[in-house]
Amino acid sequence: MDCDDYQRAALRTARDKDAPDEFMHLVLGLVGEAGEIAEKVKKLVRDQNSDLARLDRDDMAAELGDVLWYTAVLANYLDLSLDDVAQRNVAKLADRQRRAVLGGSGDRR
Repeated sequence: MDCDDYQRAALRTARDKDAPDEFMHLVLGLVGEAGEIAEKVKKLVRDQNSDLARLDRDDMAAELGDVLWYTAVLANYLDLSLDDVAQRNVAKLADRQRRAVLGGSGDRR
C-alpha cells in the first residue's frame, strides 16, 4: 500500500470536511495520539527503567496507526496528497543531510 492508497482508505472512516470545527478536531486528535505514544514511553521510563525490551510493540503499532490516520486525514483536509507530504519530507531531510545540517534546530536550516 502506498501513502495515497492509505489516505483514501483512511478517508472512508473520516468525518466530512465540512463538519463543524473539523480542522481543530483533526489537529487536536493528531496531538492527542502523539501524546498517547509519549505517555507509553514515559511509563516505560518511570516503571521499567527505560528497558525497550519491555515496550509493548503492539500498543505502539496501534498508536502509530492512529497518528498515521490523523496525519492522512489532516493532509486531505489541507488538499495535500499523503504521498506528496512524504516525498517532500524525505527530500527536505536528504537536503539537510547533504548540507550536514541534520542536527540543530529551525525549520529553514
